[in-house]
Amino acid sequence: MGDSLMDGVTSIMLLPDDCLCFIFNFLDCRTDRESFGLTCHRWLNIQNLNRRSLQFPCSFGIVGPSSLSQSCADINSFHLYRILARFQQLEYLSLSGCVEILDSALSYLKPYGSKLQTLCLDCCFKISDYGISLVGDGCPFLTTISLYRCSITDAGLEALANACLALRHVNLAYCPCISDSGLRALSQGCHELQAVKISNCRGVSGVGLRGCSSTLVYIDAECCNLEPEGIMSIVSGGGLKFLNIASLSCSNFRNGLEAIGNGFAARLKILNLRMCRSVTDASIVAIAKGCPQLQEWNLALCHEVRVLGWASIGSNCHNLKKLHVNRCRNLCHQGLQALRDGCKELSVLYMSRNSRISDTALELFKLYRCNVEIKAEEVMSIGPNWDGIDYDEST
Repeated sequence: MGDSLMDGVTSIMLLPDDCLCFIFNFLDCRTDRESFGLTCHRWLNIQNLNRRSLQFPCSFGIVGPSSLSQSCADINSFHLYRILARFQQLEYLSLSGCVEILDSALSYLKPYGSKLQTLCLDCCFKISDYGISLVGDGCPFLTTISLYRCSITDAGLEALANACLALRHVNLAYCPCISDSGLRALSQGCHELQAVKISNCRGVSGVGLRGCSSTLVYIDAECCNLEPEGIMSIVSGGGLKFLNIASLSCSNFRNGLEAIGNGFAARLKILNLRMCRSVTDASIVAIAKGCPQLQEWNLALCHEVRVLGWASIGSNCHNLKKLHVNRCRNLCHQGLQALRDGCKELSVLYMSRNSRISDTALELFKLYRCNVEIKAEEVMSIGPNWDGIDYDEST
């Protein structure tokens, strides 16, 4: 009788792999998921096949490789081969800060990277255009790539755009060799493009984005050598919701920003013009009238904005919730009154070091608009991180 009872016993080891995968995916506890593979080689294989994301501990900053964590800096080509061979279902891979990774290592993406959707190569200083072309060959379904401070040129960007047609998010910040030619290849080849970071790309004027898709909703172009024609190109797609062109380095922008308010940026919600010191009332009036959905506007250190500009903001920006006016030299009590009497949805006013505003004017503002919080900090709600952007085209 005992033998018959033993014959009916079912062991978990007899379950097929798909059942074990089902069990693994229902484990909520991170510790349980990490220890799953310690049971046996078979369970380890189940764990490996179900891993979707991988990144290495990295604490690098903008100062360069000297601030990289040792564990990240030591990752080399051989390690990458073993990683990709072990985790063959990866959708997200971050090699950011792996300064020893060479172009040749990215050849391993050809057999193992077909599932990758997100690849981060920030500060991979030894990766060149050839390596980026290998990424294109091995990751045809890539939707997000970050190349912050990489040595990529227009040729590499063109190869990437030709191979990865599904690209949506591209980070090219601090890529000094990128120009409008590379941006043109990207915007014309990738019709689902949603977000592009080109901050501190001094070779970019903006014209490379002329005729971009309406899916493009996020542009971070801080500290670029943008031209008035480039601004028109950036907004030409008509879908922008976030635009950061802070610290414009060109001197011919007194009225060049009027293009933002000429109809193509009607969906714009967040606009950063911080330190655009030459922007005038004419541009402010055009933007205030032409961008009715603006919710946050940074005009800190915009010294040429005067009463006419502030009055236009108060009269036309009915959805504005946050306004940055820190250290605007020509914000006086008349301008503050215009903001007080308008901007009915305003909830936060970032203001400090405004010597032309008296204590009485400030107290009157607080009295009439007690629902508005006055802060000194200058922190944009979104940016430079694109994760908080609403990409829904219906809004």
